[in-house]
Amino acid sequence: MKLFYADHFVLPLPAGHRFPMEKYARLRERLMAGGTFTPGDFNVPAAASDTEILRAHDAGYLQRVIRGSLAPDEVRRIGFPWSEAMVERSRRSAGATLAACRAALDDGCAANLAGGTHHAFRDRGEGFCVFNDAAIAALAMRAEGRAARIAIIDCDVHQGNGTAAILARQPECFTFSLHGARNFPFEKETSDLDVELPDDTGDTGYLDALDAALPAVFARSQPQLVIYLAGADPFAGDRLGRLKLTKAGLAARDELVLGECRRRGLPVAIAMAGGYARDIDDTVDIHATTITAAARLFRQSAAASL
Repeated sequence: MKLFYADHFVLPLPAGHRFPMEKYARLRERLMAGGTFTPGDFNVPAAASDTEILRAHDAGYLQRVIRGSLAPDEVRRIGFPWSEAMVERSRRSAGATLAACRAALDDGCAANLAGGTHHAFRDRGEGFCVFNDAAIAALAMRAEGRAARIAIIDCDVHQGNGTAAILARQPECFTFSLHGARNFPFEKETSDLDVELPDDTGDTGYLDALDAALPAVFARSQPQLVIYLAGADPFAGDRLGRLKLTKAGLAARDELVLGECRRRGLPVAIAMAGGYARDIDDTVDIHATTITAAARLFRQSAAASL
């Protein structure tokens, strides 16, 4: 199972900034030390090209990002100060999901150790998201003739509003979002399937809702590729989440999504999406559990097919 990581993911931020940027390097270190992966499993992704980005984003917006000519309100909405490093980070994060999709189609499963930037719209970014990696990757797989139909399963605690908006007129790209009803963004977009959950839902209610929704996702989308946004922020200890899942509940979520994809013979590209736990090690634990579960499930599948 290939994992895609670049040091470019770690963007220097002003002191006191609330985004936990160091979680990416810590996740790579945790996975390298865990015994499941070897150094050869880790790959540095290429940056997404202008051509790839422009399938999902307006040319004017891309140029404002590249040139550093974003308006002050655009920068505030994104939540990161502009810098050349921010541009490169955003390109690499999108490039890592592109690479994970290509690898998953070859090998069954792959992961971007960042990504899940689902709040980026065609003409703007918001919520720490500059370019929408899932939308860029889905449209690229179609343009490259690798997959005609893609399902995006978004289990971040926040609705994938940018993804829904960008892909609204792309019937071959199915968007499913399972999220908190009262959480950001407060004005929701319309995904192909939205499941909104009340505050304090907990493990049982969350897993029941996901289990009920997945058959409809697969039946309606008939995907040849799944992009799974495995947000760590439904966790009870997350500063920006309200659903109060335990780590065991999040692990069961991953088993449900990934196990169903494996059962159906569907390749899966994983992106990390959000995670803002009060203790950053909790976020790293949750993300590492997702990746380790994927490796176990898809390696079992590959062994069974021999």
